[in-house]
Amino acid sequence: MLPDTTGSWTPVALSADLPAGTVMPARTPAGPIALWRSRSGQAAAAADRCPHRGMRLSHGFVRGETLSCIYHGWSYDRTGACLRIPAHPDLTPPAAIRVDTHAVEDCDGILWVAAGQAAARPPHLDRLPLRSLTAHAGIAALEAAAGSTAGPDGLMWRAPASHPLRLLLVAQEEERTLIHVLVAGDSSRSERIAASRAVESLRRSAEALQRGEIAS
Repeated sequence: MLPDTTGSWTPVALSADLPAGTVMPARTPAGPIALWRSRSGQAAAAADRCPHRGMRLSHGFVRGETLSCIYHGWSYDRTGACLRIPAHPDLTPPAAIRVDTHAVEDCDGILWVAAGQAAARPPHLDRLPLRSLTAHAGIAALEAAAGSTAGPDGLMWRAPASHPLRLLLVAQEEERTLIHVLVAGDSSRSERIAASRAVESLRRSAEALQRGEIAS
């Protein structure tokens, strides 16, 4: 997560990585979530656990405007309400059967999820998403490798042979960090390629720092 920078909002994925009708796992400070997009294109986030048998909902599938558990097919809408239990097709599921959900905002090509009650919208950033990648290193190692500190709007880094990049850093389990790479909207193809390669190099340096192979 960005260190005390975005309130309760976490940039969990790029919009382009979640097409309509798909579901993927993601993490927020509140824990793992199932991030999904309905057939009509509405993004949603639910706690990654079906209340029936505890199966991960991120292993499930999207059917129309609902997310279904892969185990017994229990289906939930974007508010978390259970709409269908296949083993009991004539039953209207009780209102008590539901999953916890989180607010989702799709802003400037980034999917932001609120870990709690969000008081405002996510920050507007002056860059557009290029790609995401995962480093097997913590945020501190990435900051050391970049020679910069993550601020309210991420980490600004001037990579070799590229314009300044904005890196959104999201802490994951086991000292891993999800990196969303943002570049200037008018970047040329060659500049975008150079930026992608530079961040790959930054990741390798941070991982070497994490392993203690090079001094910080």
